[in-house]
Amino acid sequence: MNKSTYPHPLRSRIRAGELVLGSVLSAPTASVAAQTCGAGIDFLWVDTEHQPYGVEAMDVIPGLARMRGVAPMIRVAWNDPHLIKKAYDSGAVAVMVPQITTAEEAARAVQYARYPPLGQRGVSPNWPSITGDDWGNVIRTANEETVLVLQIESEEAYRNLDEIARVPGIDVLFAGPMDISASLGIVTQVQDPRVQDILRDIPRRLRGTGIATGTTLVDVAELQQKMSWGYRFLNVGSPLGYGLGVLQSHLGALRATPLQ
Repeated sequence: MNKSTYPHPLRSRIRAGELVLGSVLSAPTASVAAQTCGAGIDFLWVDTEHQPYGVEAMDVIPGLARMRGVAPMIRVAWNDPHLIKKAYDSGAVAVMVPQITTAEEAARAVQYARYPPLGQRGVSPNWPSITGDDWGNVIRTANEETVLVLQIESEEAYRNLDEIARVPGIDVLFAGPMDISASLGIVTQVQDPRVQDILRDIPRRLRGTGIATGTTLVDVAELQQKMSWGYRFLNVGSPLGYGLGVLQSHLGALRATPLQ
């Protein structure tokens, strides 16, 4: 296992406009995390919004990801200072905040994510004791490493996109196709032209702001399409989802094979 590299280069890569690819942590175990990190991802998406566990279940997983050169990104359940602080203190390089709809909400998330004088986050991370990084140095330089990802998940958020993008301290605005479809009254119809028009327009409107545009998809061709639209921060499905697809295909092929 490699020693942690601090600061993690995720933020500098985002600012340079590089393509950044991640995938989902399918189960909150160190073994699954290590194997997923070994696939060559840039960030590991840990979802504590919809999954039945919180950041307490992470234990050494964020530190383990850091030691594999992968940026742990924890999605918190809400724009809450307690949740955001605990996610960063457990070792997250990036925190994703769902359901941001206004510039005021975005500004609050920035305040919760940064140490003074840029924000209001309390000081006492515990992850350096796992990775062996210098605790004092981490505190002094944390604002330079911290990545904040805010989710655009509604028609209202899309209408307010320009105002949200003017809030200093946002690194990624991450479009949620499913929630956008729900806000339009066509839940699950993510291929509807109204959803796709919004997804196409978001990176155009963010061009020149220094904020990367992100989203999450499964199909490689669709991911490539979004790259051509200007998306640079992409979650690429989940190992479990892809693995089950392959297993189902193999089972079907074997059951269709004539027995001798």
